[in-house]
Amino acid sequence: MFLKTKVEKFRLGDILVQQKLITPDELRTSLEEQQRSGRRLGRVLVERGLLTEEQIAQALAGQLKIPYVNLKYHQINAQVVQRLPETQARRWRALALEDRGNRTLIGMADPTDLFAFDEITRLLRRDIDLAVVCEGVLLQAIDRVYRRTDEIKGLAQELTAEVSDNAVDFGIVAGAQQGGEEAPVARLLQSIFEDALKILASDIHIEPQESKLQIRFRIDGVLHLQTEADVRIAQTLVLRLKLVSGLDISEKRLPQDGRFNVRAGNQAIDVRISTMPTQYGESVVMRLLNQKTELLRLERIGMPPQMLQRFRRALQQASGMVLVTGPTGSGKTTTLYAALSEVSTIGNKVITVEDPVEYRLPGINQVQVNEKIDLTFSRVLRAALRQDPDIILVGEIRDQDTAEIALRAAVTGHLVLSTLHTNDAASTPVRLLDMGIPAFMIASSLRVVMAQRLVRLVCETCAVPYTPKPHEEDWMRQSLGEGMEAPRYVHGQGCSHCNGTGHQGRIGVYEMLEMTPILVESATRKDVHQFVQLANQQLGSHTLRHHAAELVVRGRATVTDAMRVSDEMDLGIA
Repeated sequence: MFLKTKVEKFRLGDILVQQKLITPDELRTSLEEQQRSGRRLGRVLVERGLLTEEQIAQALAGQLKIPYVNLKYHQINAQVVQRLPETQARRWRALALEDRGNRTLIGMADPTDLFAFDEITRLLRRDIDLAVVCEGVLLQAIDRVYRRTDEIKGLAQELTAEVSDNAVDFGIVAGAQQGGEEAPVARLLQSIFEDALKILASDIHIEPQESKLQIRFRIDGVLHLQTEADVRIAQTLVLRLKLVSGLDISEKRLPQDGRFNVRAGNQAIDVRISTMPTQYGESVVMRLLNQKTELLRLERIGMPPQMLQRFRRALQQASGMVLVTGPTGSGKTTTLYAALSEVSTIGNKVITVEDPVEYRLPGINQVQVNEKIDLTFSRVLRAALRQDPDIILVGEIRDQDTAEIALRAAVTGHLVLSTLHTNDAASTPVRLLDMGIPAFMIASSLRVVMAQRLVRLVCETCAVPYTPKPHEEDWMRQSLGEGMEAPRYVHGQGCSHCNGTGHQGRIGVYEMLEMTPILVESATRKDVHQFVQLANQQLGSHTLRHHAAELVVRGRATVTDAMRVSDEMDLGIA
């Protein structure tokens, strides 16, 4: 018989009232809501804003005299976690946290669940100690630590056994209508998608090499190897992906683009696929767009408070153009949609012209560009202007025609939001001049240019101080000046929370240029050198480089990442 730290059954509501975290009246109304909705009492209290998950967990821990563990800052051991299978971990809202010799520490969202406690004890066949954890953070940790790496390797090996050296069995890649969802290729791709979503990957790269197939995920802007497999399965994977995305499976010599939807877990994902012929086969890149991704508010994307105030003031104008610039993957669309969510009201008609539509925002009219049927940015934009819009979002200004129509719309009483590929704010009006846009149109239409990049954040769980190298200290002094605040140099060692990368999440760095009368006059004269000089004077120290260096000072980013952002700007990477 196993010894165990077993707890008595308590009523959560009584504990919270006893500790004066809620009143008896609040408990009564919450219990009534619980009976109506069927949700747990703790969830009802959180949704009503009466308590946070952490307050509930700490109250339980105090009453039961067991520890509270904040999983955000707990180093999770991947080997210990695997002792409790994922299915049981999700079912019982539990996670194996520590090996204590002949005992195991188990974190539970509800340690008063005696049935779950007994089942975990029986499954582990050893003594267990309990700790209280927040349910929301627990579910995030389960998503993160139960990776599909071993499963993916196993499925890849199973698929290799079914594929011969010289031929592809089309039965293997048959569509789901014929029961193909049980085929190894279908299960392999499903596992790849589910694993990518668990670690918040933005892209999946399937790349055939001379002697192996390489599968990589892009996480926080950087590619990481997921697995390597036999190169013989590459053609089978590509065929399956072409079938589900409606591409021509007989064409292997030319690049192709398509899209399809996939459900992984409880998430619906819009997948944009691009194929390209390479020396050893077709390379595939898939961009994952989560249809349920929550839009960020402007105050949460990292813009400095004073800049945010000026940006919001520009968004309140009835007409004019607001441009967000930067390379691909720098968060421009996120910034535009955060802005759009603030100006989109029942009194405004909003039309977006995009390729692709990355976010779905209720109450606005979104149009997907389709070059194959000549549904181009310029064509849709012309049609949009006949739809009596107040605000227009143009996903990207790619050519002179689109730029002229958008700027004309900004002159004629519309607020136009768009993006452009330039390196910094000062060079953006110059880029429009290079595209052949008349100077007077730029001067009269353009209100604000926001340049941005994304910097990876240091993982809070495994962040440790480190001594910077001499060239890093020199870069910081050049960026902030000799009188700079003493930086808090940190980097992440790598842990289960950040998948061993040392980074978790990204934040924007910004610089903002307003078209003042002086800049308007300079733009009208087409004096490029003077315009850039005046623009840089307006920016002063509030540049992308300065903002990135400030994140280093605050211990939120590494000097390496801040320098990388600066290099992208200086070298003109777009």
